[in-house]
Amino acid sequence: MYTAHPDRYADMPYRRTGRSGLKLPALSLGLWHNFGPDRPAETQRAILRRAFDLGVTHFDLANNYGPPPGAAESVLGEALKADFARYRDELVISTKAGYLMWPGPYGEWGSRKSLLSSLDQSLSRMGLDHVDIFYSHRFDPDTPLEETMGALHSAVQQGKALYVGVSNYDAEQTREAARILGELGTPLLINQPRYSMLDRRPEDEGLMDALDELRIGSIAYSPLEQGLLTSRYLDGIPEDSRAASDSPFLNTDALTEELVDRLRALAGIASARGQSLAQMALSWVLRGGRLTSALVGASSPRQLEDSVAATRNLDFSDEELTRIDAIVKR
Repeated sequence: MYTAHPDRYADMPYRRTGRSGLKLPALSLGLWHNFGPDRPAETQRAILRRAFDLGVTHFDLANNYGPPPGAAESVLGEALKADFARYRDELVISTKAGYLMWPGPYGEWGSRKSLLSSLDQSLSRMGLDHVDIFYSHRFDPDTPLEETMGALHSAVQQGKALYVGVSNYDAEQTREAARILGELGTPLLINQPRYSMLDRRPEDEGLMDALDELRIGSIAYSPLEQGLLTSRYLDGIPEDSRAASDSPFLNTDALTEELVDRLRALAGIASARGQSLAQMALSWVLRGGRLTSALVGASSPRQLEDSVAATRNLDFSDEELTRIDAIVKR
C-alpha cells in the first residue's frame, strides 16, 4: 500500500489563486501526454506517487487527454482508488471540456449539453463525485458565452465542481466570462493559457494584465514549448523525440538552425545559474509570483524531480532577464 512521504509539504511553494482561498503548488502535474494504455501502468502510477511525495498536489486533466481520449482520466481514476483515496482532500483535481470527445454535434465546444454531459463522463471515468476545478477548454464563437458560463455555474450548483476556470480565452473573452460568472455568483477562479519564454502572447496581448486587474489566477501550459526549451534538441533531433515523430504539436520544420542557436544561448544562461534549460524555462514563467502555477508533464519520476528542482531558484537578475529577452526576440 502506498504511503505518502511525511515531508511532502516541506519544500514546494504554494501560491494563492487570484483572490480565492485556494492555493496551488508552483508546479502542477499535467496528464496531457504519457498517461494511457500505450505507457507502462507502473510507470504512470510511479509518476503520480512521486509527484505527490514532492508536494505536487494538483493533477490537471481534460476529457480528451490520452491517447485515446478519456484514457488519462481513467488512469487517474485507477490511481485514486489504489493509492490516493485517503489523500483525496489533499489533492486538487481539474478537468476540462470543449475539444472533440465523441461523434456528433454535442461532442465538443461550449454548449450546456456538451459541457455538463462531458463532466458527468469525466467523473465516471475518475470515480469521483466532484472535481476541484472544471474548465471551459476553449471559447466557442457559436454559443452565447452566457450559456457556456451558465453551464460552469450549474456544475458548481450541482456539487460536481468546487471552482471553475477557462482555458485558451483571450483578455476580452476572459473579462466577459468573469462578468457573467460574477453576476451568477460563481467567481472565475483561473485561466489556463499557453505561455513560455518563446510564446509570450499572454503578456503581449494583455491577458496577464486582465488577470491581475480581475484578481484571477493563472496556470501556464506548455511552459517548455513541447520540449523545445529542454536540452533535447541542442545537438540535433533524437530519433525518439516528439519532433522526429512529426507530432501535430511539434515537428522538424520548427527546429530551424536559427532557433537551435537561440536555444543554445539560453542554455548557456541556464548553466551559469546552475540550472538546466528546462529548469530555467520553468523558473522564468514563475518569476515574480505573477503566475499561480506552471503545468509540467513527465515520462518518468526522474524527469518530474528535475522539473520540481526549478522551484529552488525562481529569482532572476535584471541582467539575466535582459539577456534572455535579447536572445528570444532577436
